[in-house]
Amino acid sequence: MPHAVRLAAAAALVSLLIPFTVHAAGGGGGGGGSMPSDSAPSYDPVAEYQKGIAALQASKFGEAKRAFDRVLSVAPRDANTAYMAGLASDGLEKPKDAKKYYEKALKNDKAHVDARRALALALVKLGERDAAQAELDALKAAATACATACPDAARIDAAVLAVSAALAGQQAARAPLPAAGGRAGDLVYGEAVALINLRRYDAALASLYRAGESFGPHPDVLTYLGFTNRKLGRPERAADYYRQALAIAPDHRGALEYFGELKVERGDLAGARANLARLEKVCRFGCYEAEELRRWIDSGPPAAS
Repeated sequence: MPHAVRLAAAAALVSLLIPFTVHAAGGGGGGGGSMPSDSAPSYDPVAEYQKGIAALQASKFGEAKRAFDRVLSVAPRDANTAYMAGLASDGLEKPKDAKKYYEKALKNDKAHVDARRALALALVKLGERDAAQAELDALKAAATACATACPDAARIDAAVLAVSAALAGQQAARAPLPAAGGRAGDLVYGEAVALINLRRYDAALASLYRAGESFGPHPDVLTYLGFTNRKLGRPERAADYYRQALAIAPDHRGALEYFGELKVERGDLAGARANLARLEKVCRFGCYEAEELRRWIDSGPPAAS
């Protein structure tokens, strides 16, 4: 088991999981042992995101957009929130506003299939057929690269069909809304952690993205997105997710530790020590995360890490 993955998954996933250890509670993923539906930062963009999804499902588009805009005010780089704000704008019959939100989502996550699908549909509605065709071409390229092997294969194929239909003047189906948080979201999150334990990082990313769709910018999910990208050799992307988690929850122990470990890997010992100092302030009586990061600073990354 990778030393970094320390979190209990849902009991319903026991048949899928290999054991992993739970450390002291509080602080969320990477050291908390809680599930995302049980933990939240002091300002809870997750709760606001849930309100937005509930409003979308009730076709209360103005209320939904206000909720998502509030989330974006504290988590401006969250692609899922930008995508949902676009859906709310579409519901308000404001395709130009929707287009801007979808573009924002794709700026922060180029692989966000539903945002690309929705952007193409908005472009068709706006009469920008060449731009819509370009988005369709991007989806087709993703489908070719994916074939049937990647976790998003079905979603990409559905997007290609929807955009093709819209360009042909037919009714195009929109992507279904995700379930809003709760235990269903926890199960997806637990699945992601199980996949990380198995070092199946690409598959774990797909599950983490689904968890993000349910919970919005939850620091636990963002922390593990950072960890997984780090394991896939994407340090800049990992650092960005850690920063997003800490912008929402500055005392998040998992994010502080893992970001500190990344800094050690990159030779930034001063930055790692700054993270350790923050952890020592948060963990006044000591905690695993502080001890682990101190070990990294003193000895370097473990050989098997």
